[in-house]
Amino acid sequence: MGKTTSCASLGTGLALRGHKTVMIDFDVGLRNLDLVMGCERRVVYDLVNVIQGEASLHQALIRDKRADDLFMLPASQTRDKDALTLEGVEQVIDALSLDFDYILCDSPAGIERGAQLAMYFADEAVLVTNPEVSSVRDTDRIIGLLQAKTRAAQNGGKIHEHLLLTRYNSQRVAEGEMLSLDDVQEILAVPLIGLIPESEAVLKASNKGIPVIHEEGTDAAIAYQDAVSRLLGETLPLRFAEPQKSGFFSRVFGGRK
Repeated sequence: MGKTTSCASLGTGLALRGHKTVMIDFDVGLRNLDLVMGCERRVVYDLVNVIQGEASLHQALIRDKRADDLFMLPASQTRDKDALTLEGVEQVIDALSLDFDYILCDSPAGIERGAQLAMYFADEAVLVTNPEVSSVRDTDRIIGLLQAKTRAAQNGGKIHEHLLLTRYNSQRVAEGEMLSLDDVQEILAVPLIGLIPESEAVLKASNKGIPVIHEEGTDAAIAYQDAVSRLLGETLPLRFAEPQKSGFFSRVFGGRK
């Protein structure tokens, strides 16, 4: 469970609360957001088509079947990552900002061109990680890029960062098999927006092409609903975080100061 699953549920949650929201898939070559949203058969045009003037935004945007205020702009499966240009992405985002309250840029894994373009124009960043050393290390690197390689950073500003910790299993934490919430927070030093427990509901929802936030009553849906509330500025108690083990991993890994 990663960035795309979380983007789909956060975007859906914002739209269900009346905020007109659009999600852009930046994973050129793979294109998974439309699968998670269950609209893959409705894709005709994509982000690259819009950037290259082969289609209008209106033609490429897909309206969600379950939330009237939710739209998505799919990535291309057939183009090269170099088809994305900084100028083209800026034009798309500027145009979307006229009509939408929230623009969610679903970044691909790693630090390739798609990921860098997804973060470049951001005002806020939701850092999605899971409680494993390799994932947290990658997230730490992304934080460095956010603080140095974005438009806000180049202009002397700062992107507001939020941490979303996924696939959290308190039993495995207690047994020392994965990092604790305290470990991750000590390492990354980013405010927590949500804690998503490891849940079978996520896989079942993805297989059905439904964002898991729609699976009312499941622990994952509740956790994503809480994350949306915090993103909107609400203060809520944290659920699904049971007593933790001491920070052995963070002492080995080294925390941010």
